[in-house]
Order: sequence, then structure tokens, then C-alpha cells
Amino acid sequence: MKMKSQSFESMSSGPLFVVGMWRSGTSLLYALLNQHPQIGLMYESDLPLLSSLFLFPRKSSSWVPKVDSWNGALTRHKIDTASIPENVVDLPNAFAAAAQQYARKKGATVWGCKSPNYYDCMNQLATWFPRAKFIVIWRDPADVCRSIVRAAKKSPWFARPGMDLRALLGYHRMKKEADQLLRRGVAIHQLQYDDLVREPATALAAICDFIGVEYDPKMTSLDGADRSAIYNGDHHSMVKSASIVAERNRPEVLTPELKNKIERYVIFWHRKYDGAWPVKVTVSDGTKAASLFERTRDKALHGLLRTLDLAIPLAYSFVPVPIWLKYRQWKYRSQRAPTKAPGPEVI
Repeated sequence: MKMKSQSFESMSSGPLFVVGMWRSGTSLLYALLNQHPQIGLMYESDLPLLSSLFLFPRKSSSWVPKVDSWNGALTRHKIDTASIPENVVDLPNAFAAAAQQYARKKGATVWGCKSPNYYDCMNQLATWFPRAKFIVIWRDPADVCRSIVRAAKKSPWFARPGMDLRALLGYHRMKKEADQLLRRGVAIHQLQYDDLVREPATALAAICDFIGVEYDPKMTSLDGADRSAIYNGDHHSMVKSASIVAERNRPEVLTPELKNKIERYVIFWHRKYDGAWPVKVTVSDGTKAASLFERTRDKALHGLLRTLDLAIPLAYSFVPVPIWLKYRQWKYRSQRAPTKAPGPEVI
């Protein structure tokens, strides 16, 4: 897609999207990547999720306040909305205008966004941005669910019913999206969370080669990283630390039922993909694969949950901004928790 403004010529030809399941290390990877002087990614702007706002062309004076009241993305990234041309009326150019401005502020040329919420729409993003590049990070689905359980104690968002099923089946949906990108010839780089935390220099050097920038050793440390765009909240305090620690010995938080369910799906996926995916996961001896009945039932429930999730931004498109802002203020007051001093990065 060609941008209309000539001021974008110094930018990379397409955006870079960092995607992974929730609690899989995307925030850590975002912070490390943005340590590079040529990389300036937005943090969960989620503007592409608001496609319903652009069903009809809207001038920037119309969509800017609407976008910002969704999750404060423009405010969090200190976007100068007055400099966005009034004739930016469609979603791809709206996203590019904001993302490129953010990258340009730090003198970066690589622009884009990190968000787990892109896990099931990567191919739509590739359609909007034919020159986009994708980095997909994978983590053991059991560890993802463990981290979600821990985060639920600090964040009501992760405490919602069905988050474990959203993550488990979303994990496979992300696999299908990634495979489709590969078939389309879209530029995609995939890595494992364990490799990132154990050998960050090797993992980040490979990413730099994929992006087309020179590796910078500063990327292996969180010291001095700009994390001002990351939401406040105890469940994000870890990524605001100064060091990376891969912790292995922690109390089990998964119920036996959920742990066994995850293992059943892993066995099923191993059979489906001839043992090639998922990688670096372990299961108990004697575990049986998820049955057709279980998979059918879970797929139906997951579809319902995702329908409800996607209905929220759709409905939001028709809610007046003042009403939404009042709702957000009430929500933040009711959910705000005391801020703790950040510790080592452990997810």
C-alpha cells in the first residue's frame, strides 16, 4: 500500500507487527526491540481492531478522539494529533500516520506495533499492508495459562471467565494464521520465548537480520528502556524492571483438570503436525489426545467468547465519546490497585 504523504519516505516500506498469545513475552520483546535506535514500535495501539470505525471514510477530526478514547493509544504515545492530515480517512493510513509519527519522534525508521490482540487477524493486517513484516513469539501453552492465572490476581481483564480457553484455542488459531502468512509469502519470523530469555543476544540478532537493521547489544538489556506507553498495573510491573530473569521453580497454579486439558491438546496438535508443533513442550506419560467431542465443544464455546470480544469494538463504534470516557473513568477507579516497585522480569 502506498502512503499518500511524501514525509513518510524515510520510513520502512511496511510496518512491523510483533504478535504472540497473551502472557507469552510480547511486552518483553517489545521493550527490547525498542532499545534499538532504528526501531520505534507502538505498544498495543490496537487501532487495526477498530475497523468498524472506518466502514465509511472519516476525517481525522472525527476518528482521532474516537480512537484515543478506546484505550488511550494516541495519548500514551504522545501523538501530535493536530499534525495528522484531515484527509487521512481510512484505517491503514490512519494507523500509518500514528505509528510512523511515533517512530519518527525517536529517529527510528522501523515502525509498527506490538499486540497479542492481533493473533487472529494477521492475514487481514497483511492484506492492508502488503509489505508488512511479522514477528511471532511462541511459548509453552501451559506456561501461557499459568501466567494468565497469576495475572488474574492483579488484573480483572485476565480474570474474565474463559480466558484459559481463549488462550488455548487462540494459540492454535495463531498457528493457522502464521501458516497462511507463510503460504502467501509474507515476511514472518518466529521464535520461542525460552530462547529469548535464555539467549537474548542470539534471538535478537536473528530478529535484526530479519528486519534488516544492524544488531545493537543494547537490546539485550531492559536498563533505560522507554516503557512509558505501557499501561499501569501490577501485571505489567515485571516488564518495567531492569533485568531479565527466566524463573523455573514456581508453585503450580494450574488445576489438574486444566493442566490435563492442555496436555490433551498438545498431544492432538503433535499428531496433526507430525510432531513439528508445538515445540519445547512436555506432557505426562499416558496422556490421550483431545477427543473429537471435546474439540467440537470447546470450539463452539471459544467461538462464542470471541464473538462477544469482537462485538465490543463494533458496539463501541456507535457509542458517543463522552459516554465511553465516563465508563473508562469508572472502570479505572474501580480496578486501580496500589503500584508496587518493579522487580526482575519474570512472566
